[in-house]
Amino acid sequence: MCQMDASGRSYSLLQDTFAICRMDKNASLPDWAVGGEFWSVSRTQDELSVVCPQGSVPADVDHEAGWKCLKVDSPFEFDLAGMISSMAAPLAEADVELFVVATQDSDYLMVRESELERAAGELARAGFSLDP
Repeated sequence: MCQMDASGRSYSLLQDTFAICRMDKNASLPDWAVGGEFWSVSRTQDELSVVCPQGSVPADVDHEAGWKCLKVDSPFEFDLAGMISSMAAPLAEADVELFVVATQDSDYLMVRESELERAAGELARAGFSLDP
């Protein structure tokens, strides 16, 4: 795990390129969705959403490929308000498309691979550093 810088404003880049899949709300969790260093599944009353390495997704599944994943380097307390918004706001202002995944310990921002360099520049201007 990467260490936070002194201000606690760092992130790392996961190596895989990901796909965001939208499936029927009643679909079973597919075997292909649960592999690699990062995957996420959410079920709502409207859909089953899967984020996983894009190479795992069958061609007949409704998905958008070409997403890179930025991981906020922490675990942080629930009462630490505003971490995601402090990263998402400068990206949104620069019209960088985002998809956010949150877990108990970390937050993840997905940006299109074609926007990765621009996203990193905007985050640097906002005071975030990319951990090697």
